[in-house]
Amino acid sequence: MGLGNPGPEYARTRHNAGFRLIDSLVTAWELPAFRRDRRARVTSGRHGDQDVGLIRPHTYMNRSGAALAPLIADPEFDAGRDLLVLVDDAALPLGRFRLRATGSAGGHNGLKSVQGALRSQEYARLRIGVGPVPTLTDDLADFVLEPMSAEDDAALEDMLDPMTEAVDCWVSQGIDAAMNRFNRSLEEM
Repeated sequence: MGLGNPGPEYARTRHNAGFRLIDSLVTAWELPAFRRDRRARVTSGRHGDQDVGLIRPHTYMNRSGAALAPLIADPEFDAGRDLLVLVDDAALPLGRFRLRATGSAGGHNGLKSVQGALRSQEYARLRIGVGPVPTLTDDLADFVLEPMSAEDDAALEDMLDPMTEAVDCWVSQGIDAAMNRFNRSLEEM
């Protein structure tokens, strides 16, 4: 599930980093185009030997959890095993990302909504660095919702391939293997 805000005015904002990565996965995995569902755009198919489904909520960020309703209704769904949330993180510098198996929302309204819908913090997330927040910026919302500079946009674009590899690893080997492989390499940078 990639988090972001719908609408062209948000397309190149930091808050839409999750949308950028999920769109990249559709291309890399050669999945069908997104189709409209009740609260999201969804696509599904096979990646390697795994069935995969991608969700791009078409609610605003603070209502992202609503897109999970069909999954939550499925008795076979296990968020700890089956869900990876792709989300921007202003506390991480641009050019870095971090995988986490569980944890708090850390003040992120999209993650708060997801956790509210799941009633749990037990789901994986890939946090995409979009920081640091300039010291002159008083409002975090202004920072994540303003269009990125061409340089920052290019830096985010450069992250898409390694983040796709990290998601590939999560799909095929699980969150622990993905964290061991990708979080360690980030620390060595």
